[in-house]
Amino acid sequence: MKEEFLKLLRQVKREGIEELIQFLEKSDFFKAPASTRFHGDHEGGLVEHSLKVYEILKHKVENNIKGITIGEDSIIIIGLLHDICKTNFYKIDYRNAKNALGVWEKVPYYTIEDTIPYGHGEKSVMMISEYIKLSPEEKYAIRWHMGYTEPKELYNNIGAAYTKYPICLLTHEADLEATYLYNI
Repeated sequence: MKEEFLKLLRQVKREGIEELIQFLEKSDFFKAPASTRFHGDHEGGLVEHSLKVYEILKHKVENNIKGITIGEDSIIIIGLLHDICKTNFYKIDYRNAKNALGVWEKVPYYTIEDTIPYGHGEKSVMMISEYIKLSPEEKYAIRWHMGYTEPKELYNNIGAAYTKYPICLLTHEADLEATYLYNI
């Protein structure tokens, strides 16, 4: 999956893309889970989830009835990097659990160690922007990809973003589908 991810990302012809790729390769991005227990909670889950979101988002853009158009570079950036904030975010810890024989043993599990507490979508935008310039549509789609799982005080902002840039809504839908239909 790493090779497929990098091949897609290298199609983006923007200044700083190779530096962004170098950052990802030096990080835990390709081994990290997508979550601690909700979806993709296994080694490599984050890259698997990101590729699935890209695949679904690409299909949604190509087949939407409203005629939403956005460039392939944007679809790649949004789909593959929407959860870059999860890079160097999960750590393995251990807890006691009974095995199949009823014997207690230490088992690994993922826990969160957020060294950059800057939110979720906004943190991804910030991290990507350290390497490449993002368009407004890309910033909004990545920022608001969590949709109405955000605090209710932000619902008006989310609705306004979805109206201004419909790619935001398609991104949220793609993320939900990858999570709940594919469990990755």
